[in-house]
Amino acid sequence: MSFVIGVDIGTGSTKAVLCTLDGEVVAVARRDHAPNLPRPGWAEMDPIHDWWTQVTEVLTELTTNANATNAFGDTAGGEGFARGVGDAGLSGGVGGAGGGEVVGVCVSGLGPCVVQADGELVPRRPAILYGIDSRATREIAELTEQLGAEAILERCGKELSSQAIGPKLAWLRRDAGDGWRPDDRWFSAHTYVIARLTGEWVLDHHTASQCDPFYDIHQQDWATDWVDAVLPGLVLPPLVWPYEQVGVVHEAAAAATGLAVGTPVIAGTVDAWAEAFSVGVRRPGDLMLMYGSTMFFVQVLPAPTSVRGLWTTSGVEPGSHTLAAGMATSGSITTWLQELTGGIPFATLLAEAAAIPAGSEGLVLLPYFGGERTPIYDPLARGVIAGLTLRHGRGHLLRATYEGIACGVRQILDTFTGTERVVAVGGGTQGGLWAQIVSDVTGVEQVVPRQTIGASYGDALLAAIGIGAVPPDTDWTQADHVVVPDPSTARTYETLLRTYTELYPATRDQIHRLAEQ
Repeated sequence: MSFVIGVDIGTGSTKAVLCTLDGEVVAVARRDHAPNLPRPGWAEMDPIHDWWTQVTEVLTELTTNANATNAFGDTAGGEGFARGVGDAGLSGGVGGAGGGEVVGVCVSGLGPCVVQADGELVPRRPAILYGIDSRATREIAELTEQLGAEAILERCGKELSSQAIGPKLAWLRRDAGDGWRPDDRWFSAHTYVIARLTGEWVLDHHTASQCDPFYDIHQQDWATDWVDAVLPGLVLPPLVWPYEQVGVVHEAAAAATGLAVGTPVIAGTVDAWAEAFSVGVRRPGDLMLMYGSTMFFVQVLPAPTSVRGLWTTSGVEPGSHTLAAGMATSGSITTWLQELTGGIPFATLLAEAAAIPAGSEGLVLLPYFGGERTPIYDPLARGVIAGLTLRHGRGHLLRATYEGIACGVRQILDTFTGTERVVAVGGGTQGGLWAQIVSDVTGVEQVVPRQTIGASYGDALLAAIGIGAVPPDTDWTQADHVVVPDPSTARTYETLLRTYTELYPATRDQIHRLAEQ
């Protein structure tokens, strides 16, 4: 039997899935990690340990499963996972696949990120992460002044922000000085792993379209004149689409991963877009709402457009475009809260939050614990908890966290137009409370798919398409249920939203002073 593997390097873990060519999940593997936060506004990862080593581990686990001799029907836990187990179920491989062959692999990753590596693919420094790393504030201002804010918005589809790679490359060049050598290359998370697997240096169009201001969203090509003006001599990788084959596994990578020499490797893309692809968000008007360490939004567009405050990008499929937005901290706040309250079982904390009425009995939380991307674009924003009294407990805090995130989601969804269908994905959809609160605050129905593995499942589909095993329009997703707004909470949440919206500007100056300490 033939199998494909999808691998996703996320903010909190590396996940991989082994699938048949019709989308049946056979085995999964996971390794946890976390960003390093060495200074305020900085977020980094170790490309060797957090990316390459963990990818080799999950690939070895899944290739062992694929080559196992036990019968396919004995796959332990596979049926339960295929029904849509969330993040909590992604721990270790499950079962085997009766002497199968892995015929393709695709990798996605958190992003856009940037790591500088030498000609032997040895990183010269930790990887700088996506919009949660705001160190390049000075470079954002300088490039905006040099090229013009309106020109950047029109050509690149978005304003420069901490999400953009161009300012981070400028920061690296300035900081590295002579340490940036002619044979150095720069990578995002998944393209670094692809280089380690195949020896090929490429970048998919979607990730390139977040390398502002160096990509022309209308031409869907590098803006070489702006590259030469800003970072003369910067070498650019060839551009490919996410389901194109970019190389094959070489001998050293085969020894490290258990994959066969010559196994096709597919380009992949940023994790959120792979996740959108995994749940069939592929038609104009489709919007994915991803519940994870951060909340992320991807809407498919009929044509490129420029919307201030949002990000227009190239999509997954050739010639496609998407509109996106992202919050800086979401699910990561719930992890922080669980640790802060003594590490009690999350199910206990969730049950306590579910017992609290809508509005958290007068508690409001701004979820800007790591600054904020959309909708306020303020790297110096910080979390605020307002209305605390002695009667509030940890359940109130979790519910207020969900409600604060939901208010941010409402602000962002209000800036999208033409949305016809919202698909909710990610581990945060499990348990139901968070997704229900988001529907209640936004008034929007959310389709929850049967399979909620996430980006790695989308990678497996990209691999199957990329090797020609299935047609490009293949869609493996099936709807499980729809989350419908509860009208009884509407008045409470309209009042909460008004307070939430007023709280940020009312505290901004004081928070900025605190952020500088």
